Amino acid sequence: GFSVSVYDVTSWSIYLRWPKISGASSYRVTATAVNTVGHSLLSHFSDVTLKGTLTSLIPNTIYAIQAEAIDKNGLILAETQIMQSTAPDIPVIEQAYSKLSSSITVEWRAVPGATSYLLTAQDGDSFTETVVTNSPGTVTGLKPATLYRITIRSINSGGKSRPSPFRKAKTVLAAPILSVSSPSCDSIAVSWKAVYMAAGFSVSLMRSDGLGRMLKENTTNTSLIFTNLDPGTLYTIKAYAWNVNGIPGDDFTYNQRTSPKTPADVQVAFNSGALRAIVSWMPTEGALTYSVTASSGLLKLKCNTSSASCMVPSLQCSSEYYVSVTAYNDAGSSKPTDAVSLKTIPCAPENVSIEEDEPGHLLVSWSSVNFGHYYVVFVKSDDGLEVHCNTSHTQCHFQSDCGFTYFISVFAYNKAGQSPLGDVFNYTTAPCCPGDIRTAVVSSDTLRVTWAPVRGAEMYATRARGGSGEVLCKHTAAACTLSALRCDTRYDITVYSFSEARGSNTSCASKSVATAPCSPEIKNISKETLSVISVHWQSNNKEATYIVTARGEAGLWHCTSSGNSCTLINLPCGSAFSVSAIARSPAGQSLPSYSVPLETAPCCPNELILTQVTQSVTNISWSVGMGAQTYVTALESPKGQAKCHTLQNYCLLGCITCGTNYTVSLKAISETGLTSSCTYQGYSSSACCPSGVKLYRLGNNGIRVYWQASDEKINYNTDLHGSKGNFTCTPSSGLSHCDITEIPCGDVYAVVVSPVTDKGPKLTFCPKKIYS
Repeated sequence: GFSVSVYDVTSWSIYLRWPKISGASSYRVTATAVNTVGHSLLSHFSDVTLKGTLTSLIPNTIYAIQAEAIDKNGLILAETQIMQSTAPDIPVIEQAYSKLSSSITVEWRAVPGATSYLLTAQDGDSFTETVVTNSPGTVTGLKPATLYRITIRSINSGGKSRPSPFRKAKTVLAAPILSVSSPSCDSIAVSWKAVYMAAGFSVSLMRSDGLGRMLKENTTNTSLIFTNLDPGTLYTIKAYAWNVNGIPGDDFTYNQRTSPKTPADVQVAFNSGALRAIVSWMPTEGALTYSVTASSGLLKLKCNTSSASCMVPSLQCSSEYYVSVTAYNDAGSSKPTDAVSLKTIPCAPENVSIEEDEPGHLLVSWSSVNFGHYYVVFVKSDDGLEVHCNTSHTQCHFQSDCGFTYFISVFAYNKAGQSPLGDVFNYTTAPCCPGDIRTAVVSSDTLRVTWAPVRGAEMYATRARGGSGEVLCKHTAAACTLSALRCDTRYDITVYSFSEARGSNTSCASKSVATAPCSPEIKNISKETLSVISVHWQSNNKEATYIVTARGEAGLWHCTSSGNSCTLINLPCGSAFSVSAIARSPAGQSLPSYSVPLETAPCCPNELILTQVTQSVTNISWSVGMGAQTYVTALESPKGQAKCHTLQNYCLLGCITCGTNYTVSLKAISETGLTSSCTYQGYSSSACCPSGVKLYRLGNNGIRVYWQASDEKINYNTDLHGSKGNFTCTPSSGLSHCDITEIPCGDVYAVVVSPVTDKGPKLTFCPKKIYS
């Protein structure tokens, strides 16, 4: 843990320090030059001292330094060794001088072993240091005209030498800071602020391109002026101050150009269409830019350019401008050129008024314009035709037509050209009256009016006057539907054309048109017969023919009348109709009246069939009757009546008397209760079956049948039906018995005695007797 450290080094000394070692009573330090034979130094230090200085060493020499801690018995407790070089020898300043106001240059002889040098400039308590590698060296960052003490120290890896003996040196004067301007094209003015410790100043001027001679002035003032210079030329100005000993200070260099000469040969070209002027001139030496000024009263317009021409825009019409050109460079401006006069085109005429002083004639007038020599008015109609008027006055006359829009422009002219386009005015004459008016009846209270479109009309108004009323319709199309009119009424219809600019043309002629007749109102429908219907309506038209139509699934039926009723004939039975009426006149046809429902009585069945089921029951059937929902059938005779009411197309009638003639009737009834009474051919019931039938055997193969006849005029048949055969016996008229022989024995027979009918099948409903 014992070590030695170096805390300072000079050319002849090394400064050491070490830590305290327990038990040490003294310390011994030995320094031996590494590259020098026989040069060694031994020093002793008490235990109280923990630092020491080795002196009388050789500059720029490496030493091996050994330190030992020794106890009171002379024994070495600890030891350590380091290598350390001394600093180079102290340099000697040969000279110190100032060439710039902010620095001093120092020269010295080189010191062996020095790797660099530390230059120090002291001004009172202020120090400025600079490290350099060799001679000469310069200390910078100094104050002008200031006396400094200059020292130098040599440096190597071991440390720095002591400062050399000082030398005094003073910095030169600061350069004057110039303010330069060119008050005119052939002069340059130079001024500056006073310089500390300056006794005088020297200022020189020369063209920067090297041409001509150099001008030089010495002065104790702080300004001067160089005259008779070339315009627009770049000059180089150099200035410095000197002190009382005549020693010059820093110099200051400045480049300044003289202001340009006034441009020559100014030309002005006016563009009337764009209201601008092109100004040109001869270029002048040294001018970087040019400014063109166009003045008119308090108004000034400017144009800047680097070329020899410039465009001045946004000129005002009817104005006189004075145009001048000024050249500029970084030094300033030339004098402006003499002003050139420029008169612009006249302004567009104002207060333009257009009047139609009489139909077909337009009068255009306007206010006079400054610098306007004459005027031209252009009138162009919307069909492309254009006319114009040339005058020195302030009004013009033109012919016009109805329904045209005229676009009117007024221009003023002078030698500079035509005025700008002012407001384009349009004047629309009254629209033409519509022609080819046509009317069509839409309904009793509605007319459709059409016409040919006319020029200039933006809207049309159709007015219908008549029947103590008026109806108005407005539309943009060439058609209008007039509704809410009174039927069977004559109206005067007028179509007016309308434009927003001129309103309505009220001089248009009217046309008389009658509306269609009013719709009739059916008051009553009466039935004359089943197929004949009379229709009655209320007539409220002056002259009209009425047509009545019955419409149904069965078809259409019509009748016509000019009165207030007509008759529909041949209507089919069992049908439903909707009956309506219309009125017709030369003006058109009315709307149909409200429909009235009509139903004809149901049809009678075409076929009716009676079939006797038993001696007292008869079945009646019939075909369907159109329009019938229920039926009532009846058989009537003096002996009584049989009746049946049914939804079907058949019915069984009981309580029928045999051998009786009946009248047959049928009623067909509709859903609403309409009834048709139908009659058919009479009906006779069958003869009565005999009573008291008795059987008697006639041997093994015969039988006699007795009966009691219901009427002596009736003949009877006897039928035997068995499994071994069928047998029939028909007795003579008036007899009430019959014998049947040769029938097989041993069989069971059904015996029936029934009346003989003239036509039709045998009766099968008479009682049977069993015979075995």
